[in-house]
Amino acid sequence: MNCKQFNTIPLEEVLLSLGHLPTKQNEKEAWYLNPFASESQASFKINKSLNKWYLFSEGIGGNNTDFMKKYLNTSVNGVLIWAENQNFSSFQNQNIPDQKFENPSKNYEILDVNEIQHPALLEYLKERKVGNQTQFLHEIHYLMNDKNYFGIGFKNDSGGYEIRNKYSKICLGKKDISTIKNGSESLRIFEGFFDFISFKNVENFLEKEPVDYLILNSVSMIHNIKSSLGNYENIELYFDNDEAGNRAVDIIRNENQNAEDCRVLYSDFKDLNDWMIHKNPSPERQVKQRRR
Repeated sequence: MNCKQFNTIPLEEVLLSLGHLPTKQNEKEAWYLNPFASESQASFKINKSLNKWYLFSEGIGGNNTDFMKKYLNTSVNGVLIWAENQNFSSFQNQNIPDQKFENPSKNYEILDVNEIQHPALLEYLKERKVGNQTQFLHEIHYLMNDKNYFGIGFKNDSGGYEIRNKYSKICLGKKDISTIKNGSESLRIFEGFFDFISFKNVENFLEKEPVDYLILNSVSMIHNIKSSLGNYENIELYFDNDEAGNRAVDIIRNENQNAEDCRVLYSDFKDLNDWMIHKNPSPERQVKQRRR
């Protein structure tokens, strides 16, 4: 990754990877508490169209590289080493030489949407211990930069698709949440769709009834769902065990007294799918454990 490529990644995603969530935002801008120091009122602003930041309290600003140089107190080379070790969803990387790193939403074409049949995708789901949950997923073949790709697709409420395979983590189309409604007065919220389908795999084991489900597809979408939570009597939260997950839980629980942090289920693991992989290898084992 070079500076030009790193600077095309939405700064919101960079901040999210560091555990920072906006205090307020709209389509044009997002405001954060100062990431470099403690403050009570947000003075850090992102211009989304320019992907630039400005810190009013210090009168400084710049691009992604400028931000991380200050944040990590390191050189440009240090920033790029750090960036290489991150898993930015908007950074398309399928180990293909000379690949362009442009906004996927501007230069792609979906060629086919079907049931998951490709052996590589079925094997990937099997490795993630969710091979039996394909009813929520699609096999997406798409064209990007005149090259053909395919992946597991999970549809969002704006008609876009979260795309996953062993080498890629992107969104085709507009980024949005995904909701699955069953007419329930209870709601379960998940950070990503692998956590959702992992939960569906153990729902009976946990003696939980199906309810309404909301998948953020990115924890940065949390401010888009606040108005939709008031209609539910019970809300269960299944976020990652990291700083961004902690903040997301705090944001929702501060405004919804009926929200429950359910991460105790997988407190020793990165997320629900990680717990599923290492603690509950198969539905058959779960049944055996219950019968003991």
